[in-house]
Amino acid sequence: MSDNRSDKVDRDGIDRRDFMVASAASVGAAAALVVSAGAAAAQTGQEPPPTSTSGTTYTGDVIGGKPVITALDVNDLSPGRTHRLFFRGVETPAGQHWHVSVIVARGARPGKRVILTSGVHGDEMSSIHTVHSVMDRLDPATMSGTVMAVTDIARPALESMQRRWPNSSRGIDMIDMNREWPGTENGPTASGRHAWLVFNRLLRPNADCAIDFHTGTTGFGVTDFIIGELSVPEIKSMMDLYPVSQIADNPAYPGVLHNAFIDAGIPSFCPEVGAARSLDHHRIARFVEGTMNVLKLYGLIPGPIGRTSADVPVFVGNAAYPILATAGGIVEYLVRLDDPIERGQRVAIQRNSFGEVVAEYLSGVTGKMLGLRSDAMAEPGNPLAFVLFKAPEPEDNQVYPE
Repeated sequence: MSDNRSDKVDRDGIDRRDFMVASAASVGAAAALVVSAGAAAAQTGQEPPPTSTSGTTYTGDVIGGKPVITALDVNDLSPGRTHRLFFRGVETPAGQHWHVSVIVARGARPGKRVILTSGVHGDEMSSIHTVHSVMDRLDPATMSGTVMAVTDIARPALESMQRRWPNSSRGIDMIDMNREWPGTENGPTASGRHAWLVFNRLLRPNADCAIDFHTGTTGFGVTDFIIGELSVPEIKSMMDLYPVSQIADNPAYPGVLHNAFIDAGIPSFCPEVGAARSLDHHRIARFVEGTMNVLKLYGLIPGPIGRTSADVPVFVGNAAYPILATAGGIVEYLVRLDDPIERGQRVAIQRNSFGEVVAEYLSGVTGKMLGLRSDAMAEPGNPLAFVLFKAPEPEDNQVYPE
């Protein structure tokens, strides 16, 4: 599969993968920097953990009662329990570390290891809440296998609820961490080094399959949909278990986390849970139900499968057609998310400060409305909308290069 994916990148390049601007978290634990084990033990009354086990490395520090690790093997954790840890990530400019929250529900019996990630972009609240909601429903004492949740991966971005990681370089560079996976151990950006640590010492060693949750980005809302490759049977079997509005059969951008899992031989895909910066409970419920279905499919938890894509109207496309602003002004949309769209249909009009119509925007394809700009003002070049459609040939996959 890795060879095929490389062929896709070489053949189609950015046109095949630069799928949408919005692709991209309730807020995770507050910023956690290094705290001495002695002070933490004094505050919590707990003894520091051992320095290491067979595959798990403890630093000896405890933050808020939670042990700090630099590597994890979930098999080292006691079965039938939920474990909460901090993973020590990349070093900060002040010489401390960013810490990532890790929740591990280790079942009483052996089984599949499933990883749920969120917070790769810092403005995606519904994705984090989705993962928390799933973990709240698990009882390790009755489970087989292990579910690990990592909910706040891009901590610096999350602290200011913004999409990108503020990397300290010549001033501050804003880095999209979800273009840097699986990271570079000694790379030029903190986010890339952090990605390498998280992927190689926390995620990859503990995954049989993985789901990386996102939402739309600030200023651009999306419907409830999933990005993944339906041509991979195990990925398709998981994606089909979600009762969502749309499925994008597309490999998405280079460097995204779910593609790093796939390249490592771990089936993965990306759910997109509505808009950024808020909790969309209606859409969250769909993704919680779908994720619980995946856990039931693999035998981690008992019970019948809930609603799936077979129970809801789901539109499957393989490309997103961008509608870009050609003028500056206030945009009025004539459609809503998930509306059916016909080729040539008016999607929006734009007015200048005199109220005069300066532009009208038409769809160039027939499909479903995937995403709409939520900011009412736009300038030339801003993406206004994306229409999910079925492109007959790869070269017809019109996309917006972010």
